[in-house]
Amino acid sequence: MEKSLVLILVDGRCESAVEVQRILTEWGQFIKTRLGIHDGVLTGSQDSGLIILECIGGKQKVKELEECLNEIDGVKSRSVHLSLLDQ
Repeated sequence: MEKSLVLILVDGRCESAVEVQRILTEWGQFIKTRLGIHDGVLTGSQDSGLIILECIGGKQKVKELEECLNEIDGVKSRSVHLSLLDQ
């Protein structure tokens, strides 16, 4: 079993949220699970956050999604592929 994840750090959520949401909607058929965590619960500042995606569609599609997200100012994404068995 292999899992493909995309980890997304968003800084300046007010400026980049619309574009991030547009891309995630466009790529929605490849996103199985989405978890959004915003900073600022204790400090009151909600301008940055973390999004974790569980993706399907293969490593190439995940890489393409990662590259699309990295084109947005204030957004940094990385793909991670985990397997329980050596492949």
